[in-house]
Amino acid sequence: MYKNNVGKWDKTFKIWDVASGTCKATLAGHSSWVTCVQLNPRVQGQLVSGSYDKTVRLWSVADGKCERTFTGHSDCVNAVAWRFDGKLLASGGDDAKIILWDPKKGERLKTLEGHSYCINCVSFNPSNPTLLVSGSNDWTVRLWDVGTGKELKKFEGHR
Repeated sequence: MYKNNVGKWDKTFKIWDVASGTCKATLAGHSSWVTCVQLNPRVQGQLVSGSYDKTVRLWSVADGKCERTFTGHSDCVNAVAWRFDGKLLASGGDDAKIILWDPKKGERLKTLEGHSYCINCVSFNPSNPTLLVSGSNDWTVRLWDVGTGKELKKFEGHR
């Protein structure tokens, strides 16, 4: 079983074997520090990372290679999430935008806008793959329909 460890200032991150405590790989390719990492829930050995370099990268753990670079954010990427079928990615960043990506084609599908400040987390609903939730430094949590790109609900008061 693997565990990821986000590398801050050296522009890399490491993959650790939990059982043995040994580093299995160091992945390098971002031009600034790595802020977030998430394993693909359906494809073993595949993960995505986000960085201060404004990119999201798709990696193969087996060979340590970056398979694809997603560009579209205008500021740091703080959060990445796989939908549970592995067919959709979401990223959120300091530009207050959520971008939905097709990981296979490398295409930007939609940009979700509504937050007024940095987005710190994004997560797909495991029981309803059309729903995504996001949290921001604007003190709101928002619920989105990824099919339409519409905000369904804004939860305020998170100070």
